[in-house]
Amino acid sequence: MWSIMVALPTIQADFSVSRADASLPFTMVMFGFAGGGVLMGRLADRFGIAVPLALGTLAVSAGYLATGWSSSLWQVATAHLLIGIGCSSSFGPLMADISHWFVDRRGIAVSLAAVGNYVAGTLWPPVLQYFIAESGWRTTHIGVGLFCLVTMMPLVLFMRRRIADHHADEAGAAAALRQAKMPASPMTLQVLLCIAGVCCCVAMSMPQVHIVAYCGDLGYGVARGAEMLSMMLGFGIISRIASGFIADRIGGVRTLLLGSVLQGAALFLYLWFDGLISLYVISALFGLFQGGIVPSYAIIVREYFSPREAGTRLGLILMATLLGMALGGWLSGLIFDLTGSYRAAFFNGLAWNMVNVSIMAWLLQRSRRRGQLAAA
Repeated sequence: MWSIMVALPTIQADFSVSRADASLPFTMVMFGFAGGGVLMGRLADRFGIAVPLALGTLAVSAGYLATGWSSSLWQVATAHLLIGIGCSSSFGPLMADISHWFVDRRGIAVSLAAVGNYVAGTLWPPVLQYFIAESGWRTTHIGVGLFCLVTMMPLVLFMRRRIADHHADEAGAAAALRQAKMPASPMTLQVLLCIAGVCCCVAMSMPQVHIVAYCGDLGYGVARGAEMLSMMLGFGIISRIASGFIADRIGGVRTLLLGSVLQGAALFLYLWFDGLISLYVISALFGLFQGGIVPSYAIIVREYFSPREAGTRLGLILMATLLGMALGGWLSGLIFDLTGSYRAAFFNGLAWNMVNVSIMAWLLQRSRRRGQLAAA
């Protein structure tokens, strides 16, 4: 799902389109990831995680092959919709499935399940950049499609086992206590979490989607941008694992609020420093700060909602986060086209991030109040 960020400058030059138009394939990845997460989550709830993983593998491979054979930008964008649908099977549904297997260390378990796509984001960009430079973006995408097919499908076989009572709800007092501490009605909480997901990911997408192009515009070259993206996602691995430990101790809302505040701080630094070394450092900090935000939503869902609803509710929230990524990636490109620089795009990201911080702070305050009333 990260390949289009590396290929974006090359595809833009090849098709002679604007930066906003060249960002459309990433937007389609996010749309596919968003809608696919809900569909794959429902399939996982009904048939187990192996079925959506197998379908996802076929979709990813088909999408990459179709991209390699595309002769226009709209064909590339359509193929990336398929890639997004395929990638969704190994994110939200996997986190929801693993959450049923753990109780005491659920936070770290969910974080480890979520860290896979950041490992990919760390390893793939330099490899893709090398092969795009040597063989072209079309040949590279065909190679990735074949590689995913022959490596992912055998791994699905190891995921066939299901836990018999993974949908069993907590009984009696535990369920009553969870409902008593809920900061708002289930519908209100669901809507607020979806809005928060959109806002945090519009902010998150600015550096992730455009760092390669940003470095090219500054004269550092797209290869340096690919290295920064790799570093960003590499430090995101550390962040996601650490956030699991933190969530096990302070809860999902506090962990998400902490990550969102720190993400805003990193975005603020991008406004003031654009030297090569500075961008490496800030990109590392950005990855370290934001990596645990999205997995925290899975912890919040398990803290406040019934396990029977985990797959569907988490799928809807992740759909919102990915729509935010899609919106943010396109919006940042549009702002660049209108202003000729990314400075206004960074300000835009900060504004959306503040909305997320406000929602999480309100939920935390409400949760504390409801918890005190429940204890009384």
